[in-house]
Amino acid sequence: MRLLVKNIARIVGIESTGRLRCCGADMNKLGTLDDAWLLAEDGRFAAFGRMDSLGGIAADEVVDAAGGMLFPSFCDSHTHLVYAGSREREFLDKINGLSYEEIARRGGGILNSADRLHETPEDELYAQAMERVREIAAMGTGCVEIKSGYGLSTGDELKMLRVIRRIRESVPLEVRATFLGAHAVARAYRGRQGEYVDLVCNEMLPAVAAEGLADFVDVFCDEGFFTVEETARILKAARKLGLRAKIHVNELAVSGGVQVGVACDALSVDHLERMGREEIEALRGTATMPTLLPGAAFFLGMSYPPARAMIDAGLGVALASDYNPGSSPSGNMRMVCSLASIRMKMTPAEAINAATLNGAYAMGLSRDYGSVTLGKVANFFITKPMPSVEFFSYAYQTPLIRQVFLRGRKMCGL
Repeated sequence: MRLLVKNIARIVGIESTGRLRCCGADMNKLGTLDDAWLLAEDGRFAAFGRMDSLGGIAADEVVDAAGGMLFPSFCDSHTHLVYAGSREREFLDKINGLSYEEIARRGGGILNSADRLHETPEDELYAQAMERVREIAAMGTGCVEIKSGYGLSTGDELKMLRVIRRIRESVPLEVRATFLGAHAVARAYRGRQGEYVDLVCNEMLPAVAAEGLADFVDVFCDEGFFTVEETARILKAARKLGLRAKIHVNELAVSGGVQVGVACDALSVDHLERMGREEIEALRGTATMPTLLPGAAFFLGMSYPPARAMIDAGLGVALASDYNPGSSPSGNMRMVCSLASIRMKMTPAEAINAATLNGAYAMGLSRDYGSVTLGKVANFFITKPMPSVEFFSYAYQTPLIRQVFLRGRKMCGL
């Protein structure tokens, strides 16, 4: 299958140096080519060039971009999009002044989602999740990480991970699965957190590994959730089973989670709303990608991660949606990029790199995804004509994405 796209006003996100992530000042460098064509063959980028060099390339399908721009698909490296129902009651609680921590103490939040998930059959859970997968694909996401963590029992965590496996097997998006049994302490273990950690390490993790259901392991290492010591224990147990860490840290407090993530060779440390100089120094020179979730800060009314300080210190950052029912009920990565610019003072180029190449890196996928690079998987979208790359973030609610392509084929529904 050969797909030719012609009359592209600008190809955005060209990467020809072989880098797997971009850091510091390089985050503001965005490879582009104007007045271009692009060829995808057998689902991968095969060639591109200026329109005056097109010649007579044979193709099975020809698409006229009609002056729109072409971007690599978003790579959303942190979501919880497998869940049952919704939590708009807690939305009202927040409006009425309750904090995230207060809602959790009253039995809401994650435990509320766990109760609903327990009561929801697997087929229904899959059907609900697929609606969200279709939604994010239509908004330009081509790679996505999905976490468990609303099960909080061995059976329900496995149920969630099996749903994620079904999604992976049935859609052209690239899907990665993360086991998050340590998202909160289950109701049955209230007051016995140590025993719950035992359950995660001694029962849940071996069961997940035995079925090959997860690529990564996650822990909510933060104030009121899991301690640094508990987190290290879970991550070390997971590592013995071949699962690398991607962990929640420093959303609610400076918890020491960044340091334990680095010490345990985490692929990413995510959230980072509470972040200081010590945490930035801990990440410098490591393989761990700090991943920022501005949608959660926006929805919860929290402070935003200090993206500018991180990038100016030479770090790379990734952006992800945190799509979940309680703190970020949206998978719109374009809106995430806009928030990164509006609230965290990232340039549009930095935000695009963070949401594509660096997002792919945060899933271990940047050899094959995250940029327009010859040989990489041809996941991309075409916009309507627009005056500049910056307009894509600036006009944050204008419907600009016109066509989506996954594995070199036009998405006509999933």
